[in-house]
Amino acid sequence: MKNIINELWHENIIPREDSRNNSKEMKEILGYMARHHEDLAKTFTDEQKEIFEKIHDCWDEYVSLAEAAIFEYAFKFGMQIAIETVKE
Repeated sequence: MKNIINELWHENIIPREDSRNNSKEMKEILGYMARHHEDLAKTFTDEQKEIFEKIHDCWDEYVSLAEAAIFEYAFKFGMQIAIETVKE
């Protein structure tokens, strides 16, 4: 068995990448989002495109922070479960 801490350290395991691309439903939704994004962008003026890109950048940053917070919470929760299991 590989040492998971070592694998994480050397970035052989990247949870944020592994978790986004493993579901057929998620891929399908991403395809819909891309198509709708393109259709909407075609209707924008240059000023609207710039504003929309700013919103998009903010959303990307928000999602990144939310994913990090969820990962941290889930990791800590998993460790609590492991500690409880070892105690018994």
